[in-house]
Amino acid sequence: PHPGPPHPGPPHPGPPHPTCVTYITYVRYLRTQTDAAGTKMVDLITNNGMIPGIKLDAGYDKKGIPGTKVGPLGHPETADKGLDVLEGKAAAAYAQGARFAKWRNVLQIDPAQGLPSDLAITESAHCLARYAAICQRNGLVPIVEPEIVPNGDHSIEACSVATERVLSAHFSALALHKVYLEGCLLKPNMVKNGLSGPAASPEEIAVLTITALKRTVPPALPGIFFLSGEMPLDVDNEESATINLSKMHEIYPTLPWHVSFSYGKALQKTCIVTWMGEAANNGAAQAALKARCEANTAAVNGTYTAGTCASVGLDGNIAQAAGPY
Repeated sequence: PHPGPPHPGPPHPGPPHPTCVTYITYVRYLRTQTDAAGTKMVDLITNNGMIPGIKLDAGYDKKGIPGTKVGPLGHPETADKGLDVLEGKAAAAYAQGARFAKWRNVLQIDPAQGLPSDLAITESAHCLARYAAICQRNGLVPIVEPEIVPNGDHSIEACSVATERVLSAHFSALALHKVYLEGCLLKPNMVKNGLSGPAASPEEIAVLTITALKRTVPPALPGIFFLSGEMPLDVDNEESATINLSKMHEIYPTLPWHVSFSYGKALQKTCIVTWMGEAANNGAAQAALKARCEANTAAVNGTYTAGTCASVGLDGNIAQAAGPY
C-alpha cells in the first residue's frame, strides 16, 4: 500500500475516480450560494453524486513581476496572489465540504523575448508547489494548473519547448516541497500553436502534447485533466478540444496516467448559447451539456467521431462571448 501523505491533517479523499463528475466553484459560492429552494451549493453538488472543489488562487496583478518583459497578453509576466491566506482558506473549504482545489498560474510565450522567462517559471513552480503542499496538509487534493496561454503567433514547436520547460520545473518543485504525487492532479495546456500562429493538425497536437508529458510527468501522478484554452474565433472550440483529446488516446491507447478533460468554454459553449439565461431553455441546455460530456467521454476512450455531437459552431463563439458566460 502507498504510504500516507507527508503532512498531518484530515485523511486524503484521493483523486476523483475516472468516471466521477467534479465541480469547481469559488470560495464565496461554496459558502453562500443556494438554489431557488434554499439548498446550499455544496449540498446540491454532493447530493447529486458529484465532488465539490474550490478555486483558491486570488488572481494576479497585471503590473507583473518587476523586471519581466511584456508578453502577448499586453502586460509583464505575472505571479498569482493568495499564498499568505491560503492555510485558512484551505481549512475552511475542507470544513465546508470541498475535497479538492485548483490554483491557476499564467505563463506567456514569446520566443523572441525569451518568454516564458526562467524567473516566471521558477515563481510559478514554487507558488504552485507550496499551494499543493498546503492543500494536502488540509485534506484537499490539489489541482496544479500552470497554464501557458496560446496568445501570440508562435509555432506549435515553440509551445512544445516551453511546455517541457514549465512542467519539468513544476515537478521538480513539487518534489522539493514534498508533495504527495499520488494525491495530486495536473491541469495543463495542450501543446498547440499560438492563436495567430501556423495551424497545427490534431495529430501534431496529440503527439507533441503526449511527448511533452512523457518527458516530464512522473507516472506516480494519477491524472492529467486538460484545459481547453482560448481558440481563434474561426475554430469551433468544443469540437477542436474533443477531437484533440480523442486523437491522443487513439494514437496512445496506453498511458501511465488517466488523461481526461477539465474544460470550461469547450464544454459549455453550446449549452450556454442554447440557454442564454431563459428558463424555457433549461431542458435543451441540459441536453446539450450532457451530449458534450458524452462526446468527451468517448474522446477519453479514443473513439470520438468528429461531427457526431451537435455544436452551435463558429457563430456560437461570438454569442457566448457576448452572453452570460
